[in-house]
Amino acid sequence: MDTVNLMDPALMADPFRGFSRIREEAPIARACFPGQDTPVWLVTRYDDVKTVLGEHRFVNNPASIPGGDIPDLREKLMKARGIPDDYVVYLTDGILDLDGDDHLRLRRLVSRAFTARRVMEMRPRVEEISGRLLDALPGDRVVDLVEEYAYPLPITVICELVGIPESDRPLWREWGAKMVSLSPGAMAEPVISMVDYIHDLIPRRRAAPADDLLTGLIKAHDDDGDRFTDTELITMVLTLVLAGHETTAHLIGNGTAALLTHPDQLAMLRARPELMPRAVHELMRWCGPVQGTRVRYAAEDVELGGMTVKRGEAVMAVLVSANHDPRRFERPDRLDLTREEDGRREVHVGFGHGLHYCLGAALARQEGEVAFAGLLSRFPKLRLAVAPEELERQLMPASWRLASLPVVLR
Repeated sequence: MDTVNLMDPALMADPFRGFSRIREEAPIARACFPGQDTPVWLVTRYDDVKTVLGEHRFVNNPASIPGGDIPDLREKLMKARGIPDDYVVYLTDGILDLDGDDHLRLRRLVSRAFTARRVMEMRPRVEEISGRLLDALPGDRVVDLVEEYAYPLPITVICELVGIPESDRPLWREWGAKMVSLSPGAMAEPVISMVDYIHDLIPRRRAAPADDLLTGLIKAHDDDGDRFTDTELITMVLTLVLAGHETTAHLIGNGTAALLTHPDQLAMLRARPELMPRAVHELMRWCGPVQGTRVRYAAEDVELGGMTVKRGEAVMAVLVSANHDPRRFERPDRLDLTREEDGRREVHVGFGHGLHYCLGAALARQEGEVAFAGLLSRFPKLRLAVAPEELERQLMPASWRLASLPVVLR
C-alpha cells in the first residue's frame, strides 16, 4: 500500500476507520511525518503491537542499539517544531525515552507514588476535588465539560501529588494546551516556559520542603546527583505533570461523549454502578485519547506481519487499530461496558504494555471512575448541547481529543 501520511486530515478526523482500513490492508505499513525524510513502520494488529511494546527487541532510545549511529526521529521532530537545541533534551531524555536499567532506575524513584495502595489512599481526595468542581458547574447555561471539569480534575490531582503550587496551576493548563498546537513554532514557547519554571521551583522547594513528590525527587538528586542528574530531575517533573493530566482529561471528555451517544450503555451504567471499573477499561479501549505510541526502534531484525523490520528502523505501535482488531475483540466497534471481565487485568492496550506501561494507569483509571460516577449521579438529565457530529475535535496525529464538550446539566 502507499506510504501513510500521519498528518492526513481525513486520518486525523477518523483514526478509527482510517487505521482499521490500514490494518486490514497490511499488518504493517510505511508512514511518514511531513518534513521528515525517515519513514516509520506502522504496526497495526493486536498481537504485533504487543510484541513491539513488550519485547526487548524494540527500544525507545536509538542510542540503546550498539554499533550504529541511528538518528533519533523524536529529536528531529522537536527541532523541526522550533524547540531550541538546549531545550530538546528535556523532551527526549527522560523516563519515557530510556531503556533497560536506566529506565528502571528512574521508574523506581517515582513508582511508590503510583502503587495501587497509594492510589486508593488518594481516592477520598480525588472525590473531594471532583465534588467541588461539580458544585461549581452552573446549571443555567451550556457548560463546556472539557474546560470546566475534565481538565481541572486531573491537573489538580497531579499538581498536588507532584508539588506544583495552587497559584501556578493555571499556567500548566495554559502551557499544556499550547503544546498540542500544530502551528509552526507554537510548541517552543510553552516548552521553554515549563522548563524555566521547574528550574525556578526546585530551589524554592529545596528551601521549603513539603510532603510531595518533588521534595522526594530533590532529596534523591541531592543524595546522589551522579545517578539522578539535574536534567533528569527537571524532565521527570515535566513528564509527570503533562502526562498526569492531558491524557486523563481527554479520557474523561471522550468517555462522557461516548456515554451520552450510547443511551443503552449509559442507562446500564446508571443502573449498575458496580460496572464502573469495567466501563473505564472499555472507554479506554473504545475511545482512548492516545492512539499511537512514541516511536520505537528495532534493536535487531524482527519479523512482523510477514515482513522484516530491519535493525535500527523506526516503528510506531498503533493502539487504536490494536484495540479495534477483530482478531482479538468480538465486534470491536461496539461499545460494551461489560466487555472487560476482570477490572484488574487489562486486555486492551490503551495504557500500553510491557516495560513502558503507563506509570500512572491506576491513578488515571481511578480519576475516570470518580469523574464519571460523580457526573452521572449528580446530573441524571445530563445531555449534549449539540448534535454528536458537531462536536469539535483537536486534529492531531495518533490522538483523539475533544476541543470542547458542550452539555446541558439539567
